Amino acid sequence: MCTGRLQRRPPPSENQAYEAGEKYIPSGELQKRVITAARHTEERAWLADVSHTMLQQAVRDLDGAFRRFFVSRAGKLPGPRVGQPRFRSLRDRRQSIRFTRSDFRILRDGRVHLGKIGNVEVRWSRPLPGPPSSVTVMLDRAGRYFLSFVVEADVSPLPEAETEVGIDLGLTHFAVLSDGTKITAPRFLRRAERRLRKAQQDLSRKAKGSKNREKARTRLARQHARIADTRRDWHHKLSTRIVRENQAVFVEDLAVHGLGRTRLAKSVHDAGWGQFLAMLEYKAQRHARAFGRIGRFVPSTRVCSACGTNGGAKPLAVRVWTCGSCHVTHDRDINAAKNILAAGRADSRNASGGQVRPGLIPAQPSERGTSRTKCAQDVKPMHHDRHGQSAATPPPP
Repeated sequence: MCTGRLQRRPPPSENQAYEAGEKYIPSGELQKRVITAARHTEERAWLADVSHTMLQQAVRDLDGAFRRFFVSRAGKLPGPRVGQPRFRSLRDRRQSIRFTRSDFRILRDGRVHLGKIGNVEVRWSRPLPGPPSSVTVMLDRAGRYFLSFVVEADVSPLPEAETEVGIDLGLTHFAVLSDGTKITAPRFLRRAERRLRKAQQDLSRKAKGSKNREKARTRLARQHARIADTRRDWHHKLSTRIVRENQAVFVEDLAVHGLGRTRLAKSVHDAGWGQFLAMLEYKAQRHARAFGRIGRFVPSTRVCSACGTNGGAKPLAVRVWTCGSCHVTHDRDINAAKNILAAGRADSRNASGGQVRPGLIPAQPSERGTSRTKCAQDVKPMHHDRHGQSAATPPPP
């Protein structure tokens, strides 16, 4: 399946041309060098034993990586700086290959035919919503193979919901919603620590380079894969439920990478906040929901959600506190979730604060001839009071 291990002495490529200060090598010329000409050499004759399409896709991925590197170096790519492409570590056991439409087909009996590989038995997780344009075969550290198909799927927007929600993420409670709902953190890694410790001890007792050590390494990798799969499945179910029940979702922009370097790193990685927020964002865009992130420096924990008074910093041990101005008693996490909801609504009105609006949805047949001016006149502007309640703005006198 794989194209062989990367050699410690790589062939002439864009990497060597860049380091030597030579001109950028186009993708077509690079394919002639590392595929067409290389397969006729004795050192890389094994390239003729695999499908040429997967080799072309690998070269195109390299070309795209270098283009992003040059654009980022010129300061024209938003986000963090992109580093120079490098070879994957020989210790990384993850591998992947991609086939285009002309080099694979799905058989009637459910098997998948891959070029130069043959028919592959597949355990389907669900039917494909449409004809696939490409398929990626992936091998993970636990020795499992996966097929990932690229298809075009028409996702209809969900019916409108009347509620909006703010979410405060934590460790004791994974998520606290502004309506008072508290979701206990499952702590998948903590609950599996005993099994992981035993598997790690078995691995450390095996001789390096032996077959028994490879078997022990695979057992340990499968334990970690089972934990990751369980966490991902739980995140999918929770994020789907939140998006379906609410028209708008607002969260706090957490510095997950920074928190992962503190003494709470193990618990932070066990919670998987980054993966959960990414799921919320793309599902909200897919189903025509509003999604927004408020600034990470918004004092959501210090401010009273009833009167707006800033009560100052509070230690983590303080879970319930009373406002000194309005004398309202607050649950620390629920109060923070309410403030996140209020800040998210304010950002959506001001069209700032990192607001992510729903994606473009095709107009319904009954709405395609509707006048845009008339629709704008029929919509009443909304305002929010200090308690976060929505109400129609009264007409001017």
